[in-house]
Amino acid sequence: MKNNSFLLYGANGYTGKLILELAKNYGLNPVLAGRREEVLAPLAKQYNTTYHVFDLSETEKLINVLKEFKLVLHAAGPFINTAVQMINACLKTQTHYIDITGEIVVFEMAKKMNAAAVSAGIMVMPGTGFDVVPTDCMALFLKNKLLDATHLKLAFASIGGGVSHGTATTMISGLGEDGAERKNGKIIRVPLGQKSMWVDFGIKKLFVMSIPWGDISTAFTTTLIENIETYTGVSPKMYKLLKFQKWYNWLLRTKWFRNFVKNKIKNKPAGPAPDLRANSKGLVWGEATNAIGQSVKARLIGPDGYTLTAHSSLIIAKKILEENFKIGYQTPAGCYGEDLILEIPGVTRTFC
Repeated sequence: MKNNSFLLYGANGYTGKLILELAKNYGLNPVLAGRREEVLAPLAKQYNTTYHVFDLSETEKLINVLKEFKLVLHAAGPFINTAVQMINACLKTQTHYIDITGEIVVFEMAKKMNAAAVSAGIMVMPGTGFDVVPTDCMALFLKNKLLDATHLKLAFASIGGGVSHGTATTMISGLGEDGAERKNGKIIRVPLGQKSMWVDFGIKKLFVMSIPWGDISTAFTTTLIENIETYTGVSPKMYKLLKFQKWYNWLLRTKWFRNFVKNKIKNKPAGPAPDLRANSKGLVWGEATNAIGQSVKARLIGPDGYTLTAHSSLIIAKKILEENFKIGYQTPAGCYGEDLILEIPGVTRTFC
C-alpha cells in the first residue's frame, strides 16, 4: 500500500465525502470503505481510488482489509455503536485509529484501551474533527497560560450552516438524556442545560447552555483540570422550552419517537450546501480560572464545523502516515499541541 494511503470508513457519508474532496490538498489517497457498493463504486471512480464493501459486524473481512493499512479514519457514526468494533480490529492488525466522534462515552471507552494500544504499538485518537480539535486546543492553550487552573469553561457555536444526517442521527441518540460536567475530577450527570450564559465570541454575542460535549472527557486528559463545563449556542426561546424537559424526557427516549425523527431526517438534504458552509463560521470560546479567582479567556474563529473536520482529520492523518504520532490513547492537543488548530486554513485565535 502506498505511503500516502489510508482507509476511510464511512466515505459515503456527508463528512466522509468532504474528507475525500480535500484529501488531494494534503497529498493523501483515501481508499474507501463502507456498507453500500452502489455508493462507493462511483465515488471510487470519481476520485480514482479503490474501495472495500463490508459491515463492521463482518469481523474477519474487516480485519483482512485493515491488514493492508497503517491508518484508518473512521467516519461512520453514531460512534457509540461503531467505534469499539473498529478499534478492536485495529488492535489486532496494528492499524492506527482516528475518528470524528464527539461522544463522551466513546472517549472514555477508548481511554480504557490505552494499554492494549500501547502493546499493539498504535495510536488511538477519537475526536479528530470539530469534535474536539478546536476545543481541545483551546483547553491546552488556556492551561498553558494559567498553569494552576482549577476550572475550565468551553463554549462553541456557529453562525450560519446546518447539520448533516450523521450529526442529526447522533443527536437523536441523546434525546431525553442528561447532560454532564466534570467536577473534582469525576464525570457527573446533570440536567441538560442546567447552566447558561451569554458569551462574546468576538464577532457576535450569543446565548449558550451547558451540554455533554466531548471535552468533559478529553480536556481533562489533555490538561488535568478537574472541573470542566461545556456549552453550545442555543436560542433563549429554545432554552426556555428545555426547562420543561423533565416532563417529556420519557417520550424523547422511546424507540418510536426516535425512529419518527430519524425518518424525518432522511427526507432532508444530506447536509449543508457548499454555499451555506462557505458563509458559515465556527466559533469557540474558553475561560480558565484558578483557586484564587484569576482567569484567562480566549476565542477562536474558523470555518464551519464540517469543513474544519475535514481539514483537521486530514492534517492528523498526514502526520501519522509521516510517522509523527504517539502510541496509546491520545487527544489531539495532547499529542500535537495547542497550535494544531492554527494549521487549519482560516482559523484565528485571540485573547478576550
